[in-house]
Amino acid sequence: MQANTYVSIGQIRALGAMLDLPAGGGCGTQGGEGKASCGSSAGAQDMPEHIWDKVKNHPCYSEEAHHHFARMHIAVAPACNIQCNYCNRKYDCSNESRPGVVSQKLTPEQAVRKVLAVASQIPQMSVLGIAGPGDALANPKNTFETFRMLQEQAPDIKLCLSTNGLALPDWVDEICKYKVDHVTITINMVDPAIGARIYPWIFWKHQRITGVAAATILHERQMLGLEMLTARGVLVKVNSVLIPGINDQHLMKVNREVKKRGAFLHNIMPLISEAEHGTVFGLNGQRGPSAAELKAAQDACMGGANLMRHCRQCRADAVGLLGQDRSEEFTLDKVDQMEVVYDLERRRAYQNRVELERAAQQAAKQQALAAAAAIKLAPELKVLLAVATKGGGRVNQHFGHASEFQIFEVSAAKAQFVGHRRVDHYCQGGWGDDDQLPSVLRAINDCHAVLVAKIGACPRDELRQAGIEPVDRYGGQFIEQAALDWFNDYRQRIASGTVSHQDRGDASLRQGAFSDLAGSLAQAA
Repeated sequence: MQANTYVSIGQIRALGAMLDLPAGGGCGTQGGEGKASCGSSAGAQDMPEHIWDKVKNHPCYSEEAHHHFARMHIAVAPACNIQCNYCNRKYDCSNESRPGVVSQKLTPEQAVRKVLAVASQIPQMSVLGIAGPGDALANPKNTFETFRMLQEQAPDIKLCLSTNGLALPDWVDEICKYKVDHVTITINMVDPAIGARIYPWIFWKHQRITGVAAATILHERQMLGLEMLTARGVLVKVNSVLIPGINDQHLMKVNREVKKRGAFLHNIMPLISEAEHGTVFGLNGQRGPSAAELKAAQDACMGGANLMRHCRQCRADAVGLLGQDRSEEFTLDKVDQMEVVYDLERRRAYQNRVELERAAQQAAKQQALAAAAAIKLAPELKVLLAVATKGGGRVNQHFGHASEFQIFEVSAAKAQFVGHRRVDHYCQGGWGDDDQLPSVLRAINDCHAVLVAKIGACPRDELRQAGIEPVDRYGGQFIEQAALDWFNDYRQRIASGTVSHQDRGDASLRQGAFSDLAGSLAQAA
């Protein structure tokens, strides 16, 4: 096979058959996770070919793709037509990752040049989104002029936009005209009484409207826009901000309602509420959810619309893989100094290599699952693992260099990505910062082990004292394979007595706490 030969979906499926990968039944209409249905954790075998072609290289719509493909946001939409109590677009810090934050606002012409520069330097950049810093559809001239030029000059890049939905029904035809086949709508409520606590006002038909009346208009427009998009075959991801005490017990209803209207994914995100960001919620002391509360809300929605769990709540000018931001490398002054060569063949060659890597990743995962099924010990056991990775779907990062840990729930039947936890770097300038270690331990204290490429002696000892096993013997392996191999070994150690039943009981208590919380949320809904 030549390096620049594109690997077709048929070849991937044929390889899957040779490796005895599970056959798929198409895009499931019943939703939920753990089924052969369209969702962020699904693969080529789980959905129709025309759907897979849309999502396979999209890091937001495919959990698997986010290990390999990068996204880019361009800040051409500064105005917004609603006010949210969790948003403040006036603040910017280059070290901050938060929606609505940008360092430079761009004209469409500047944005297109920047996209071409990024794509020439980062061949894995597959998706371009307009996500603010305001609302893409409150700035339709800039948004669609940018899309028009990109469609002409970079036809292989997928185009996306994010919107609050207020203006959406008016622009569906234009969205389809420019082949924008991925749209994200932020929907935090389907009950206007709850919406009135989230949105102080909307600007609608040349007037500012407040309270329940405003939330009612917003809700109706969001539902109409969602229905119009899905009727036209556009894939829609719904974002919801989890706000404890306001909509935390309401999001299960949101999930059901957006599923009825054909939403492809539902992304439940934690409220970012630190006071230094200057948002209304932050200044009023509204807290964000804990990791346990976020996971419980997501788990309570299982069986409804498929869930996205790998969101990083990106800046409106983010560049790079999810979980990293390379926007500082592509400021306007730096882009002006670059020689921009848009090499389509190089980009296709990269995608070809990724397809082969993904096939190998699936094969390794299936082999590990087969080994797990053959071990009849503790079949009911589930544990959480933290993983240090810098991309590629592998355990390939030093413990001290991690700015986040990916969290996997592992059992004899699966190794499923369930979220990520941001942390401060333990290593600072080549030395371990002991002041940072307690915050890292708190972030992953519900995990049984942490898989890393390397780890120093001091953090290794601290992790063990905290009841978290540090594991560096799987460095370089695919994550799911490493997680299942560790889990198989862990169950055998339980059987041999080298791991105590108390440890196993602790695992059950940890998982039980999540299950009880998720159950109470689902019952309340």
